[in-house]
Amino acid sequence: MKSIYLTGFMGAGKTTAGEALGKTMDLPVFDTDQEIERQQRQTITAIFADKGEHAFREMESNMLQDLPREDCIITTGGGIVIKGENRQWLAAHGYWVYLHCNPEEIAIRLEHDQSRPLLSGERKKDLYRLFSERLPLYLQAAIVVDTTGRTMDEVVKEIRKRINETEMEHTM
Repeated sequence: MKSIYLTGFMGAGKTTAGEALGKTMDLPVFDTDQEIERQQRQTITAIFADKGEHAFREMESNMLQDLPREDCIITTGGGIVIKGENRQWLAAHGYWVYLHCNPEEIAIRLEHDQSRPLLSGERKKDLYRLFSERLPLYLQAAIVVDTTGRTMDEVVKEIRKRINETEMEHTM
């Protein structure tokens, strides 16, 4: 089976959904941010501070292409869709799933999270702007699942259902 790529805005539930999906499907889960941190021996926040966003985005693209392409779930950072080459990769190499969440709920989920480099300090005010800029890019995904107000069990069931439907369409 092709890899399942989970994308979405920060706080949409990518990591949690990936872990739950991995358990129910008995597949390994890779998180691009965690893999970059392991490779660079730095946190994402430190990478942004030391090397800048552009350098991080290059690392992110490279990591996306280095991870397995079959029989796994890959959770991504919220900004992976910014680069066109990443969107093309997601579409061509696996099941690209966009986990949507209303920005109001994201703001509540991230209210006390200081670990997000793009939302630290004054940048929290930019959440709605950043969300609206990225939304058209996320919506290029073949599969869209809304996580707003849903349990993780409901989200995982929906992802699996939509992947099965997509597989059936391609076999007809």
